[in-house]
Amino acid sequence: MLIQHGNELVYVTSGCIRASGASLPVRLGVIARDLAHVIAEVRPTEVAVEKVFVNINPKSTLLLGQARGAAIAAAVLAGLPVHEYTAGQVKQAVVGRGRAVKSQVQEMVRRLLQLPGVPTPDAADALACAICHAHGSVGVGELRSSGYRRRAGRFVR
Repeated sequence: MLIQHGNELVYVTSGCIRASGASLPVRLGVIARDLAHVIAEVRPTEVAVEKVFVNINPKSTLLLGQARGAAIAAAVLAGLPVHEYTAGQVKQAVVGRGRAVKSQVQEMVRRLLQLPGVPTPDAADALACAICHAHGSVGVGELRSSGYRRRAGRFVR
């Protein structure tokens, strides 16, 4: 989670929900329940999530989509607006290239948020999505977009 302090984005917290072992419905319930607890504790005002991409393994894509759905449901049930971004949009916003590798995203997140160390890949992905939202929407960054229109995830005149 990030907050804006003046013109600066400030790191608040990040973490990972582990839901292993039991059946898929139980794991999805753990994701929704634990996220509801985080939302109640941290009290964000908006949620940014990465859109699912179709990879080589359709089973993995389906499972990821279901986990993402549980997370989105927890946010919506808490009354939070949910904003979605493609992986390319997130990488473009954070690294400046839509095809950046994970290590580049991790390093740029560390630099942009002035973190003492490089975040884990999962934390970096989540924080990068929040940075993308802050820089490219009317979210925490409140980017002035008058006179611009959005095309392919970018603001253009």
